[in-house]
Amino acid sequence: MKKIFLFLLFCLCLVSCSFAYNGSLDIIYTGETHAMIYPCSCPIEPDGGIARRATLVKELRSKNPDSLLLDSGGFFGGGLMDTYTQNTQLDKERTLINLKAIELMQYDAVAVGDDELNFGLEFFQDAAKKFKINLVSSNMHSDNVKAYSIKEIQGLRVGIIGVTTLQAAPKAPGVNFTEPLTALKETVGALKKEKADIIILLSHIDENDAIEIVKDIPEINIVVVGHSRIKEDVLSRVGSTLIVRPAWQGRRLGKLNLTIKENKIVDYKSEEIRLSSGISDSPEVFKFLPKCFADSNCKKEGLVGTCQNPGSADSQCLFSQPNKISFSVIEPKDCTTCNSSPFIEAMKKQFPGLDVTYIKYPDPKSEKLIKEFDIKGLPVYLFAKDIENEKGFDRLSKNMELKGDLYLVKPEFSGFSYFLGRKKNKGKFDLFISLYDNNAFGILDAVRDFIPSLHFLVYDKEGKLDAAKGKAEVEESLRSVCVQKYYPKYFWDYLSCRARDINSTWWDACLKEGAQSDKIKQCALGQEGAELLKENIKLNKDLGVMFGPTFLIDDQEIFGMSGVPTKDELKKILGK
Repeated sequence: MKKIFLFLLFCLCLVSCSFAYNGSLDIIYTGETHAMIYPCSCPIEPDGGIARRATLVKELRSKNPDSLLLDSGGFFGGGLMDTYTQNTQLDKERTLINLKAIELMQYDAVAVGDDELNFGLEFFQDAAKKFKINLVSSNMHSDNVKAYSIKEIQGLRVGIIGVTTLQAAPKAPGVNFTEPLTALKETVGALKKEKADIIILLSHIDENDAIEIVKDIPEINIVVVGHSRIKEDVLSRVGSTLIVRPAWQGRRLGKLNLTIKENKIVDYKSEEIRLSSGISDSPEVFKFLPKCFADSNCKKEGLVGTCQNPGSADSQCLFSQPNKISFSVIEPKDCTTCNSSPFIEAMKKQFPGLDVTYIKYPDPKSEKLIKEFDIKGLPVYLFAKDIENEKGFDRLSKNMELKGDLYLVKPEFSGFSYFLGRKKNKGKFDLFISLYDNNAFGILDAVRDFIPSLHFLVYDKEGKLDAAKGKAEVEESLRSVCVQKYYPKYFWDYLSCRARDINSTWWDACLKEGAQSDKIKQCALGQEGAELLKENIKLNKDLGVMFGPTFLIDDQEIFGMSGVPTKDELKKILGK
């Protein structure tokens, strides 16, 4: 009898051990898509669209069948956030197409947001009945909406909760909404009773409110942000909770890869994958996707498109020859980093009839226009006034300014590479950088031999210093300028050491032997450090530099760069 008991105990142990999940789990996520069913009408990176998304989702699932596909809400059309809104009927039709695609892609769960009630409660409830979509909201108590859902993956139990902003309540009379924190505490408790190993919150409330909630309910492991976001970062952490932020309008697909050991998250990494033209359209989606809802959906290089019978099964795009549009570009004759081609190509996609004329600076015509229009930087782009008659004008008009009989494209939209009115200082090299940039270590290593003047990305806000990463970045910048003053020969070594592991609090470990940490601390905490940093960032303010890495050459040419430049690239740019 004893042997039988031991044998059964051994078997039970084997069974219980077999339920522990060890492997890789992908969380694929979207949010705030607003029924953008086609690629965006963007001049640069016209990404997105449900047909491309379906293809990519299928590909990712084939690589890792243990994947969850989630949405944090805001997938209905209409409303203030829908930049492609037309009229109620067409917006409804576009929403129904989007819901059909969501159903086809077999989302594991989607949160209900306030935009899901843009067309009223009846439309929402009818759609919820018609489509097989797992709608979740812990605080919206409505038919066909669950408080949570549990997905079991080889013994790993993943609880998925939704939460809806109370701004939805006026759009759904008769539906009971409870306060988010109260509802979530109750729902997380229920999930724990059901032995959920990982809890994911699909949050359709303000991000600040979601952050306060996870501080109060640390059992939530992951938050997929919806409704509003406070950071551009794709991924951040609050305590042990991971916060991920979907791309606007579904232009990119978010993917959070989790390494799981014994049903616990031990590591993670995130990425955003562009839904670019390199991804083919899903044949399954293409079968029911109308050819167009608006003229902006009809695109063919060199031609103007018109949408007939928009939104219907027999919609079609008709193409015609474009009107000729005069477009002048003022650019400097001598500028190593100036490149107007990307912006011109983007404008040609919007206005196929673009007839480009180049005006070089300095010459009398360019100098006359620069003086007349008070232009501060080049290149400058000027449309003839008849651009007003083109279909795409309304979308871009806010980025233009009428100057006599020409429209000047605002530099904050087009960008510029060359400062006018600044005396050329041959050989001068400035770098604007944050030590919190992911590429900071590599960039510092690449530029070190060229000895640039460094400027930290801190700004003076009404007498108070601030930065993108808040207090921590300001304090590190204060220490850095103090090291530069008192131990200039150690300055670059200190920066490189800090950039290698910027989140470490052991900053003094980066000081070379002989450097006194107390001296640096006293400087950084006092008025001396503040004055040094204000002097360091003075040029930032003068030039309006807020992001980086940004490079300034000869006090005239300014440009940004993605990734880490090679030393050979820098030599070519700097003329070394």
